[in-house]
Amino acid sequence: MQSDTLELDIWRGDRDGQFQAFTLPLRESQTILDAVTEIQRTQDASLAYRFACRVGMCGSCAMIVDGIPRWTCRTRVVDVQRKGKRLKLEPLRNLPIVKDLAVEMRVFFDKWRDAKGYFEPGDTPPADFAVVAPSSRERRAADVAIECINCGICYSACDVVSWDDEYLGPAALNRSWTLVNDVRDQGQKSRLEAVAADAGCHSCHSHMSCTEFCPKALSPTQSIAGLKRETMRAALRGEV
Repeated sequence: MQSDTLELDIWRGDRDGQFQAFTLPLRESQTILDAVTEIQRTQDASLAYRFACRVGMCGSCAMIVDGIPRWTCRTRVVDVQRKGKRLKLEPLRNLPIVKDLAVEMRVFFDKWRDAKGYFEPGDTPPADFAVVAPSSRERRAADVAIECINCGICYSACDVVSWDDEYLGPAALNRSWTLVNDVRDQGQKSRLEAVAADAGCHSCHSHMSCTEFCPKALSPTQSIAGLKRETMRAALRGEV
């Protein structure tokens, strides 16, 4: 018979913190985010965590649930709770902890900047909208990778980031790949130089943790492989 209570160990403090035990009622269709919110509202108002949309659109509620990075708003307790085992919640790895389950995302977005993950229209952009055929190879390549919502799960799951904190990471490189395939963009040379550097795409070991855990079913591993090909071609042409 299933217990009618939910037992959790939640990380408190910064990287030198510790787990704190909580117990609350197990409710129908309860998500991990529901549980954390109930604890914060009824047991410990000082518990820090982050969320916004609650429906899998923003990605801000990402945490480590029993060792796996997940969107907690889309993770139901009954789907992850093992019989007789306490659930363990931790902040995302590879990012500084603000407090408890909330992490600082600045380094994550700084690497988007360093990977030139922004559209470059050039000095004289066209006056009218560019027409890009949906069936074109470049458009289809960009479409495959474009739905990233910046939740940081792939960054947290990446072993290379854990070993090398200078590594640009899967999300930033995935974004660069979408722009490499944007025929309107005028910043390709500097972008390929950025992702070809020591902390760029060639540092990826293709463990595919980013692909395995991406809630949007994207494959940053494939995007990074694409960047490896493009930077090699550019090097052979003497462009980078």
